[in-house]
Amino acid sequence: MADILREPALYIDGRWVPGGGDDLEVENPATEEVIGSITQASVSDVDAAVAAARAAFPAWAATPVPERAAVLRRIRDLIVERADHFAGLVNREQGSPPKVARALHVDTPIAVIDSTIAALEAFPFTSEIGNSLILRQPVGVVAAITPWNLPLHQVVVKVVPALAAGTTVVLKPAGLTPLAAFELARVFEAAGLPKGVFNLVPGSGRVVGDLLTRHPGVDQVSFTGSTPVGRHIAAAAAETLKRVTLELGGKSASVVLADATDQLLAKAVKITVANCFLNGGQTCTALSRLIVPVDRLEQVEALAAEAAAKYVPGTRLGPLISAEQRKEVESFLDPAAGGAATTTVFGGAELPERGYYVSPTVISRVHPDSRLAQEEVFGPVLSIFAAGSDDDAVALANNSIYGLGGAVWGSDQDAALAVAARIETGQVDVNGGAFNAGAPFGGYKQSGIGREIGEYGIADVLEIKAVQR
Repeated sequence: MADILREPALYIDGRWVPGGGDDLEVENPATEEVIGSITQASVSDVDAAVAAARAAFPAWAATPVPERAAVLRRIRDLIVERADHFAGLVNREQGSPPKVARALHVDTPIAVIDSTIAALEAFPFTSEIGNSLILRQPVGVVAAITPWNLPLHQVVVKVVPALAAGTTVVLKPAGLTPLAAFELARVFEAAGLPKGVFNLVPGSGRVVGDLLTRHPGVDQVSFTGSTPVGRHIAAAAAETLKRVTLELGGKSASVVLADATDQLLAKAVKITVANCFLNGGQTCTALSRLIVPVDRLEQVEALAAEAAAKYVPGTRLGPLISAEQRKEVESFLDPAAGGAATTTVFGGAELPERGYYVSPTVISRVHPDSRLAQEEVFGPVLSIFAAGSDDDAVALANNSIYGLGGAVWGSDQDAALAVAARIETGQVDVNGGAFNAGAPFGGYKQSGIGREIGEYGIADVLEIKAVQR
């Protein structure tokens, strides 16, 4: 039995204070062992955190940009110093394999902090239009509600741009993976962030999340999670006309165009499988739909099966977060539960005796209106679709309530870019374009409202004022 990490205190107004709620155990989904415990926030704890953030706001908003940037640099350097520790926490509480825990869960948020600092130092907080002075001013107190799948990255994406903008923050991390957030609070404390600027109140979404969303002292709610919960948060925030940023579900399509060479096709399949299975398939931008020319379907099926076989559960492929999530993913693979498809290209891998693992699975010739095609699986399940033409492929890609990520593969780069422009989604990678830590992140349709990361994350928590002279 591993040592249990206990976090009995909350971080409010620059101090570690006892929490007034019930204790919550944290489980390692790879071993099903309890590896930590936290104390959840009570109603009075939430009120205290919001009050602290409100009190700290005027001074932090007035802090000059160079001083805010200096604090962010200290935060960045401390995360780098503790990178292995953060990766170990993520490995234990989220189950991500060590290499993925470091590269995806730690190195990526460090890159986001770098882009945020650069954006802050160049940000146009004032500009002019005719006789008007345009001021961009921090909104006030931001409540950040983050998910369990990326326990450090999603916190950084929300909190760091908000701090850069001059807002103050109350964070509610996911109950399943709260430990990285506690370590980040220690980083903020060590970096000299003024008291009250950042506050940590863990607890359930139904209690702490709802309290923050409806709280009259909160000016904006930034939430990442499922679309159904996002709808609830939007409705609750509307009671006080709060601004909301919602980064929600996805059903991203990877589209291979008719002119793709065999070499490009092989690359497209390999990268699509890798993206779909990344983090156990538990990423909102997972390329879970692969759309290919009908005359190359059998070739793609063989390539996908070969690629999927390399994702061995327990080594390269991590577990799902919980038994409940495993049951949900398995339901998509059960024909009786509406997950039927024509051809299982790959599945049934041997699983470890313990842990919430499911086999990496590739299913082909999927009906475009089936549950498997339309709903977010959030597990290592790839669906393959055949398109009769490039126009048909675009229509299939857009046949979704979601619009978060996507990919296009084509030998003619300009033609591929033109197709990317037609896909209704917030991000599209063309021919394997790499993640850009400074580019806007967010979705079309029911994948969300607003944009995060870099200058877009800063702008998202600013009010705009026109002063006529």
